[in-house]
Amino acid sequence: MVIFMNLLIIFIRTSFFYFLILIVYRIMGKREVGQLGIIDLIVSILIAELAAISIENYDNDIFMSIVPILTLLILQVSLAFFSLRKPKFRIFLDGNPSIMIQNGKVNYKEMLKQKYNLDDLLVQLRDKGYRSIEEIEYAILENSGTLSVFPYPKDKKKTPLPLPIILDGHIQEETLKKLNKDENWVYNILDNKDIYIKDVFYAFYKNNSFFIIKHSDLL
Repeated sequence: MVIFMNLLIIFIRTSFFYFLILIVYRIMGKREVGQLGIIDLIVSILIAELAAISIENYDNDIFMSIVPILTLLILQVSLAFFSLRKPKFRIFLDGNPSIMIQNGKVNYKEMLKQKYNLDDLLVQLRDKGYRSIEEIEYAILENSGTLSVFPYPKDKKKTPLPLPIILDGHIQEETLKKLNKDENWVYNILDNKDIYIKDVFYAFYKNNSFFIIKHSDLL
């Protein structure tokens, strides 16, 4: 009888934490499931550990695990909201994507910086169906650790990578450094087009042209 009761408690706790974690991940958003950054990975591991501890130690009060899980939820949602408002804070948490191959050439300095060796690069390229680096025009290591690959077009013509200049009304200083431009250059372009920076959702630079998508252009 005691064994049956213990098994019943474990079953109930397991079912409870299953639905609790499901709700938590729904609240945190689909990004948590499809793309784990450093912070997302930490939160996921902690939630899994807290749930496992509570299921194993079924004699302990269940609220001892619920409270820290809900605390993690509040922290994660708050950080995600704050990151949307403060791009520099988002970069501090998640970092920036790193260009590993540019115009068909491997960026060894960036690979060293990211502790990313040539074997890692080749494995991910093969995993995406490419046999050699010579086939690739651009390869970008995303914040989630996945490699986005852009092969050369069939005619082998170089296609410049779009460089983000403005994201959700905020100027990307790292991009301006790569282009040897300053913020005045951006504001002059916007003034000529009679557009306020706060109205810009996304602006990028490609083929010596400046492309702008405003909030009003979105669905």
